[in-house]
Amino acid sequence: MGTALVTGASAGLGRAFAVELASRGHDLVLVARDHTRLEELAEELQTTYAVSTETLSADLADRDQAEQVADRLRDASRPVDLLINNAGFGLRGSFTKGDLADEERALDVMVRAVLVLSHAAAGAMRARGRGGILNVSSVAGFAVMGSYSAIKSWVTVFTEALSVELAGTGVQATAVCPGFVHTEFHDRARMNMSALPDALWLDVDQVVTGALRDLDAGRTVSVPSATYKAVTAGIRLAPRALVRGISSSLAQRRRTAGRPSA
Repeated sequence: MGTALVTGASAGLGRAFAVELASRGHDLVLVARDHTRLEELAEELQTTYAVSTETLSADLADRDQAEQVADRLRDASRPVDLLINNAGFGLRGSFTKGDLADEERALDVMVRAVLVLSHAAAGAMRARGRGGILNVSSVAGFAVMGSYSAIKSWVTVFTEALSVELAGTGVQATAVCPGFVHTEFHDRARMNMSALPDALWLDVDQVVTGALRDLDAGRTVSVPSATYKAVTAGIRLAPRALVRGISSSLAQRRRTAGRPSA
């Protein structure tokens, strides 16, 4: 089944991708900042699925550490057949009132690292004539939800461009664009999501299996669930002024829901 490298593998979607791939017989290279969690996951996957695991503790906002992961992807003696660029985090609050360092870190982790690791993987995979790159984007990239939307819009369009360039090489690039997923993502960002309807929540396994199925099918953009397929289709057809207005209203509702009661 080959080897898959998963970034942000210690929790959330990254962990779910690692478990699913191990269950299918893939060996794993697990990348995240949390060394303890990585080692625990590696041991669990080895014990449960009898696969080989390797851990790389790396902060992808650090250029030297990101380059170490890129070097692993370039290593022809230990080929990686599937790259899953999953590492990321939510941005909470106002761009103009927030900490610029947080915004820069978001760009380093969710834009620059995706660029660097995709370049390393695509070059090595193209030379072998096979492989896959799965970039975790978001439905937010079609909407207007602060700089996070801009970041995820870049991930989706970048993946589309990469897919075009890799056509006919045996290497597939896919962007998965989930909506709201039951993981630690929003809790870590200290986002109050209590006002969100149950119908808009996705199970993590639904996202993972759908993304891998679409990657195997050669689809460039994967949107899990009929609900979010309809949402993204509507956003793409709507005038941008309308999209901005709806996004502003939703952001106001979320801010109101997050205020403490008197």
